[in-house]
Amino acid sequence: MTRPFTIAHFSDVHLAPIEGFTLPYWNIKRTLGYLNWLRGRVRVHQRRVADMIAADVREQAPQHIAVSGDLVNLGLPSEYRAARAWLDRLGEPHRVSVVPGNHDIYTGQLYGASCLEDWAPFMTPIGNGSATISRSDGFPFVRRLNGVALIGVNSAIPTPPFVAAGRVGAEQLSALGAILEEARREGLARVVMIHHPPLPGQAPPRRALADAPALKTVLEQQGADLVLHGHNHTDTTVWLMSSRGAVPVCGIPSASASAAHKVEPLARYALYTFEAAADGTAKPLIHRVTRGLAEPNGSVRELERRVMSPDA
Repeated sequence: MTRPFTIAHFSDVHLAPIEGFTLPYWNIKRTLGYLNWLRGRVRVHQRRVADMIAADVREQAPQHIAVSGDLVNLGLPSEYRAARAWLDRLGEPHRVSVVPGNHDIYTGQLYGASCLEDWAPFMTPIGNGSATISRSDGFPFVRRLNGVALIGVNSAIPTPPFVAAGRVGAEQLSALGAILEEARREGLARVVMIHHPPLPGQAPPRRALADAPALKTVLEQQGADLVLHGHNHTDTTVWLMSSRGAVPVCGIPSASASAAHKVEPLARYALYTFEAAADGTAKPLIHRVTRGLAEPNGSVRELERRVMSPDA
């Protein structure tokens, strides 16, 4: 890594409004999800706040933007199209990376519509590497970005009503291990992005990653420099000890929250700047700046600044 590189991370945008909820798309899960939205979430997730966060991200001018899922609410074709237009305004596909969340792959009743198709340019590989996977959905994808390997993992699967769990699967886990090893040999800073919290115990069973223990094992064996996730709508940092040193596992609140909801804070996002360590070690130095709303109806401003170190 010859010069600093900054990635902006945000998640769980839940873009409003919900449109196109016509008869062919009604099923039990979508109906319950829509009622839940009307009962409370519609007053929390505001498009104007998501647009404020996006504008502030552009103003900070990071080299890359990482969005860890849940751009939509009920997995409707009209929502996918609206989210694609929003992503296009956020930045060009080679500067923006996306992984789907459970709301993006909400139900198996898609009628030919899929976020994996509409958002495909934001999920394609960048750069060359031999560690690949032959899955039809293209996950995990790798984007080699000036000394950083951003690895997108898909944890989203259709689930029954009242379930928001995820699964990575054996194929992705095997490929992820090979990709992490290859990126380490290339001397790249390795950033894993996934929607669901990747470690056991980070979410209750109905919202958790089913194969979190297996993913934890891969990360322990291969190491990483940073793991980014969403889903919980909270600001968290958990340190995982791996064979390659401590790995920060960081969650971020919703990027559209106009009001605090239960334990969920107002909208925010994080900027991670990677730079070569002064002592010449392989692990880069990572600075994190958190920006967002400090009060409802306020403006986006800096909330926290820290060095990502287990001793900090």
